[in-house]
Amino acid sequence: MTEPVDLFVIGGGSGGVRAARIAAGHGAKVALAEEYRYGGTCVIRGCVPKKLLVLASRFADEFARAADFGWTPVDARFDWASLRAAKDRELARLEGLYRDGLARAGVRTIDSRAVLEGPDLVRLSSTGERVRARRVLIATGGTPSRPGIPGAELAITSNEIFDLSALPSRMVIEGGGFIAVEFACLLQRLGVQVTLVYRGELVLRRFDDDLRVHLDAAMRESGIEIRTGETITAIERRGASFRVATERGEIDAGLVMLAIGRVPNTQGLGLERAGVEIDERGAIRVTPDSRTSAASVWAVGDVTDRVALTPVAIREGHAFADSEFGNERWVCDHEDVPAAVFTTPEIGTVGLTEAQARERFARVDIYRSRFRPMSNVLSARVERMLMKLVVDHDSDRVLGVHLCGPDAAEMIQLAAIPLKMGATKRQFDRTMAVHPTAAEELVTMREPVVPDRGAAG
Repeated sequence: MTEPVDLFVIGGGSGGVRAARIAAGHGAKVALAEEYRYGGTCVIRGCVPKKLLVLASRFADEFARAADFGWTPVDARFDWASLRAAKDRELARLEGLYRDGLARAGVRTIDSRAVLEGPDLVRLSSTGERVRARRVLIATGGTPSRPGIPGAELAITSNEIFDLSALPSRMVIEGGGFIAVEFACLLQRLGVQVTLVYRGELVLRRFDDDLRVHLDAAMRESGIEIRTGETITAIERRGASFRVATERGEIDAGLVMLAIGRVPNTQGLGLERAGVEIDERGAIRVTPDSRTSAASVWAVGDVTDRVALTPVAIREGHAFADSEFGNERWVCDHEDVPAAVFTTPEIGTVGLTEAQARERFARVDIYRSRFRPMSNVLSARVERMLMKLVVDHDSDRVLGVHLCGPDAAEMIQLAAIPLKMGATKRQFDRTMAVHPTAAEELVTMREPVVPDRGAAG
């Protein structure tokens, strides 16, 4: 057994790395074990490479409307291998930054799987070395879920999509969450004919219904086939392609991608030996300050199944490190967390949906605007932008902001600040508009709309 440490972190993703660096900065002796690559889901197989692919895909729209703005059309051709290589170089650079940051902070990094042998004892799978720790932080993230259907092993998930040797001509994607709709939009623009199969009536369950309807229409307009109320029941290989069976028939595809959700990555961590409780989905049960049922074990990020977003994991890890090693106790606030969905058009959202607001407040005012963004006014594109404010009628406080259109993600970060501060609609109205921008609609919507879809707005 090697020399004890103050903190042992299992998982080198965003939450674990932040916690390790902050704890070390407070003077703690820290070790961190990662079995794959530093950076976790976000940097290696999630947010970052996905956003790079999204940006690449949007050039298709830019090339298509360039002639409407006076440019002579060019014979633009897309090369997947070149994009994949550029993406890999950027990921390698970012992983290096993660490793360097830990080294500069004085954290011992260990390239190995680590499992618990007790509430304060960790074993490294690569060497069998055992490390005693005053505190253990589990930050192992999540992993794609696979259904128990025949042929599920033939499909890829979001883990494999980034490293394909070539893109297929046709792909079937199952799912209706962030990952499914983002990849459906970007792959369609990169030349793949996409069919999206989703068991629900509208994609992006739990989002505001106006956003869901708006995005559904935009995706269909772009050529994506959306088949709702269906699930994949079997996948069969047919030569170089696949036959996908659903309750309503069969679909031929060059590749099948399952994006039906992610589950906490807790299998084989030895949680039972440490006395760490999990719920029915395999998520580690934690208190608001990330404590588990074991006195010396904490957990942050997607493995806890609270809010599965990278900035949340980072904030949870930071709060843990400050509280346990920096004599500054605080907890991560999970209310009014802004989020973006990098579809095309993209979504930015923060606060309550209209349906949630109507459940909690007696009277709710809805301000909504649909318009063609300026980037489309000279072209034949019919795509429109949606902006929506949800307001408590009695206090005038803005409860939710929901956007769908160009730069929605950038706008929602700024809109989240006044919402978090409790800003009122009157304060929005008193803010001077920046013209000509799409964002000015946030401060120029004056009259509440009459709901046209009942309580859903």
